[in-house]
Amino acid sequence: MPMQVLFRYFPPRLMPAVLMCLLLFVSQALAQSTPSPQAIVPSPPQIAAKSWILMDANSGRVLTEHNADERLPPASLTKLMTAYLVERELDRGNISLDDMVPVSENAWRTGGSKMFIEVGKQVSIRDLLYGIIIQSGNDASVAVAEHLAGGEGPFADMMNQHASRLGLSNTHFVNATGLPHPEHYSSARDLALLSQYIIDDYPEHYAIYAEKYFTFNDIRQPNRNRLLWRDASVDGLKTGHTDEAGYCLVASAERDGMRLISVVMGTSSEEARAQETQKLLSYGFRYFETLKLYDQGAVLNSPRVWGGEKNELRLGVDQDVFMTLPRSRSEELSARLDVRPDLTAPINLGERVGTLEVRLGEEVVGEQPLVALEAIEEGGLFKRLFDQVRRFFTNLLGGWF
Repeated sequence: MPMQVLFRYFPPRLMPAVLMCLLLFVSQALAQSTPSPQAIVPSPPQIAAKSWILMDANSGRVLTEHNADERLPPASLTKLMTAYLVERELDRGNISLDDMVPVSENAWRTGGSKMFIEVGKQVSIRDLLYGIIIQSGNDASVAVAEHLAGGEGPFADMMNQHASRLGLSNTHFVNATGLPHPEHYSSARDLALLSQYIIDDYPEHYAIYAEKYFTFNDIRQPNRNRLLWRDASVDGLKTGHTDEAGYCLVASAERDGMRLISVVMGTSSEEARAQETQKLLSYGFRYFETLKLYDQGAVLNSPRVWGGEKNELRLGVDQDVFMTLPRSRSEELSARLDVRPDLTAPINLGERVGTLEVRLGEEVVGEQPLVALEAIEEGGLFKRLFDQVRRFFTNLLGGWF
């Protein structure tokens, strides 16, 4: 609008206020028409290791990886599975922390790192579990293998069965310790998944992984995970080293409700594995965030059900739904429920009846099964007949009946 036109309609004394309003209007219009910039996520850091991975523990999203499926010697990272099986047996009530385990000469003679158990004596499951996790005791690992399975060979069979159950497709164990063997291997991805199970399945035992020291037989040994001293958010998990494997570390850290799991395999030194792990964790926490979108069991929809004792079915998810995304992009998240049409009773509790689809902008970033949160039995004969008639006219009239 030309300035002389403004003067024609507004007296000079009102012009400052008129110009201010016009300026505000233009600035708002420009703000609405200009798209907000997306969060910038730089390339992941370069890691001096043979293989690595960084994964969010809740959502399972991999933030960066390199050779994550390569089969490599895991050294004492093997003891993550050894400890997991002890924790599983404790949880199932097959053993207790106070059970006493006799120490065989075979366990006592096992080479490598030790918790210094003595042949002929008895040691509690509690002390052996601490010795496996904190002191990385090969002697403790063989002792529990003999106690739980009768020998290290049968125990390795158990380890492999559970590796298969957990979906660890690039893992095979020959022993409970991680001492070198051509057929003993794992991968960074598998070890991250195993760590996720350790954290989720047996949280009451996970606190052991954060302990800095353990004293047994009057010998005080430190946890070899240096990050426990350097970063207060780090609370696990395990180190490993052999000449063949190099220096390895599986670590987990939690900040502001976001938990990350990192794995580095084949670094050059104890200090290198700590530094490379710290680089991965810093990258993940700085540029990503994890949001909890839905609670397990929360009702997300109640669609019509035909021929049942009830007319509506409560739908939801059978586990908490988390999403990991670049920081400052949460407003771009959207969800869509794709429910199976014409739901008909009977419907079982937990039966899948649809899909929850999560999008970040236009990209599908997650899918989760929608399940029945209740069982709905068939209705009586009259109810089923009535619903058949009603469904016919509802479909015929496009939902207006």
